[in-house]
Amino acid sequence: MIGNSLNVEDESISKKTANRIMVFSPWCYGHHPTYLRHLISYWCQWQLSGTLNIVVSGQFLEEHADVVELQKKYDDRQSVQFVTIAPQEQADLENATSSWGRTFEQYELISKYASLLKATQGLIIYFDSCQLPLVLGLKLPCPFSGIYYRPTFHYSFFVDSIPTWKERIQHLREQIFLWRILHHPQFKTLFCLDPLAIEAIARLGDRDRVMHLPDPIKLEDSSEFSADTLRANLGIAPNRQIFLSFGRLSEGRKGIPQLVEAISHLSPELQQKLCLLFVGEPNQKQLEDWLTPIRQLDSLQIVARYGYVPELEVNSYFQLADVVLAPYQRHVGMSGILLQAAAANKPVLSSDYGLMGELIRRYELGLAVNSTIPNEITKGLTRFLLELPENLCDRAKMKAFAEENSAEKFASIIFQNL
Repeated sequence: MIGNSLNVEDESISKKTANRIMVFSPWCYGHHPTYLRHLISYWCQWQLSGTLNIVVSGQFLEEHADVVELQKKYDDRQSVQFVTIAPQEQADLENATSSWGRTFEQYELISKYASLLKATQGLIIYFDSCQLPLVLGLKLPCPFSGIYYRPTFHYSFFVDSIPTWKERIQHLREQIFLWRILHHPQFKTLFCLDPLAIEAIARLGDRDRVMHLPDPIKLEDSSEFSADTLRANLGIAPNRQIFLSFGRLSEGRKGIPQLVEAISHLSPELQQKLCLLFVGEPNQKQLEDWLTPIRQLDSLQIVARYGYVPELEVNSYFQLADVVLAPYQRHVGMSGILLQAAAANKPVLSSDYGLMGELIRRYELGLAVNSTIPNEITKGLTRFLLELPENLCDRAKMKAFAEENSAEKFASIIFQNL
């Protein structure tokens, strides 16, 4: 089934410019809508030649109408098209009984739509979940590239810990898979979000096929933003320091249970200084269940803004915050939260594990703690409540970190290397 923007049976497809890019992005959440927004904006701004066909779920068109509107508003040439996969195909993908099954479901969809769209090259937005068929040597109808999110085999170079036997097996598997991918005859470019993994990956194949890809952040002018107005609208007391948790927080790996326990260990005097602001979580019940123990604390203020937050409003909440919280549990890969905080010039209290921890240390983005231990989070909260933020971060390095990950760099690197 094809979305309202394109009929793949239309003979006009074959008359388009030879460069026909298919972007495969069947998921609605996470990085996907943001990445597609930046790709469409760049494509239209620079009027790149050819066609850009974006394969998404029907749900994406409903939930991210703001992204779809970009195509309608700026693409006078109608060179950007959204293509929706059939509802049954989406259901089969989401209901796959194993990660391996989901991998092959995606491979079948990529193959089908690349053929229907007569793609000359493909870009897989979330390549981590699509590797196995290609590792086994299966072919696609066109050359392909992918965005790689979560390499871990290089963590031992900068994490002060000894890998478990399970982690060692995972690291070996990653290297075998990457070696096979980099030697696949149809493979073009591996765009990796982890800047510290590039050289380690490149040693497994052709260096020219491995590119660091900035995790994009729009560097917005906040001159018209009124923190006082948003603070008043949310009902936040004027004497409180605002600690922001943003995103899909009901996922256990985001560390909210550990954060709740850490806050319960603070003295009432410190709790009196604190406002916890939760923004963006669609699963209200799960988050509220976790928050129940600290909802009873009279000295603490908790404010929640549940539901999807339009991208144009996201920056306002980061500008409002005094500290951004990211106590993730052994998180692997990059985090857009670090970039949003850096772009807003706000320090973070985050996990010290993996890439996130290393970036916090290198760019002095705030405090990195062992977030699996609530008492360590408590110590970090205490420092932010008692010390000046300037003593816990480096504003110049934060700005440089954000600028290195601009949305324009993200899109230009992809289109220059497809």
